Amino acid sequence: MPIRMNLPQTFAARLAAADRPQIGMWVCSASPLVAEIAAGSGLDWVLIDAEHSPNDLQTILHQLYAVSAYPVAPVVRPPIGDPVLIKQYLDLGVQNLLVPMVHSAEHAAELVQAVRYPDGADDGGVRGVGAALARSSRWNRVEGYLGRASDSISLIVQIESAAAVAVAGEIAAVDGVDAVFVGPADLAASMGLVGQPGHPDVVAAVLSAIRAATAAGTPVGVNAFVPADAERYLEAGASFVAVGADVAILARASEALAERFIGSRDSGDATGPTPRTSY
Repeated sequence: MPIRMNLPQTFAARLAAADRPQIGMWVCSASPLVAEIAAGSGLDWVLIDAEHSPNDLQTILHQLYAVSAYPVAPVVRPPIGDPVLIKQYLDLGVQNLLVPMVHSAEHAAELVQAVRYPDGADDGGVRGVGAALARSSRWNRVEGYLGRASDSISLIVQIESAAAVAVAGEIAAVDGVDAVFVGPADLAASMGLVGQPGHPDVVAAVLSAIRAATAAGTPVGVNAFVPADAERYLEAGASFVAVGADVAILARASEALAERFIGSRDSGDATGPTPRTSY
């Protein structure tokens, strides 16, 4: 007899059950080892990114394996909200999708269709049916998967343009959108303020999106690697915040080591640092 299985709780369910905002970080290194380190950190969720990182189906799968032993919610961001790619991610066993560059309620509704199976209705889903061959249903070991697949998936759409902020409430109100996530970096660029996610106008736009999504009754998250920004958005009502990224943490920490142990010597001693003789 095959083992009958249940799937992990979705990120949407975690948000609904939580008594505090959920704090997470990005995993951009495409490394299962780093993903596992992040998963065991005590954070609530990790974002495995494939939009700006060298991830593909195989590396995402390996990272899903790596984090599965820990009480953390893995969220995966595809490079684009393409229905074919979304189908592959879902069949891979991705339960929590964060889709970038969603600019309208109509686009959000199309993504809802992409994560749902057809049901005979004109506005039903378009997800291809192949779960018996896929990890999503644990190869048909999740009883009744096809009938309740929608309940095992969280769809988060990313608001990251001035146009999207203007209709944030409409996007958040789309049936089937479980949460929205504001990206200040691309939002700033769309406002002519590239590289200035902390600009007062960008901050005001983020706060506007938080208010609109909250009014629609939809959880809203924000990307905020600067602690003061994260605190500001949490106080404004953000339900989840990403406060760091593996590659950024490694870059800044290694630079700090270099500055501490090499920088001061380089500035005052042309011969360079004294080699260490023991470790």
